[in-house]
Amino acid sequence: MYILNGIVYAGDQTPPLKAVGVRPLADHQLWVRFSTGEAKIFNCKELLKRPAFLPLNDEKVFRTAYIDFGTVTWNDGNIDISTERLYQDGTPAEEVSNA
Repeated sequence: MYILNGIVYAGDQTPPLKAVGVRPLADHQLWVRFSTGEAKIFNCKELLKRPAFLPLNDEKVFRTAYIDFGTVTWNDGNIDISTERLYQDGTPAEEVSNA
């Protein structure tokens, strides 16, 4: 049991999910290591169709990915993607490397 903002919750509190490492890969994919110790590959191609992510179509911009406060970010923090999305929609890196 734990208390957060005056509310009592059952079970153990889990720490927030954070990205702790990122590497841009070929074909607009990201290798991301998470605070859980897991590594996943996330394909960014679908995101690149959305206006907020259009600058990432430029490979030079895409390759500037970095971590800021546990989130994968580009363009001095003007573009980011939720860590939860990267985790949920990413493919475990082991599965990709064994394919």
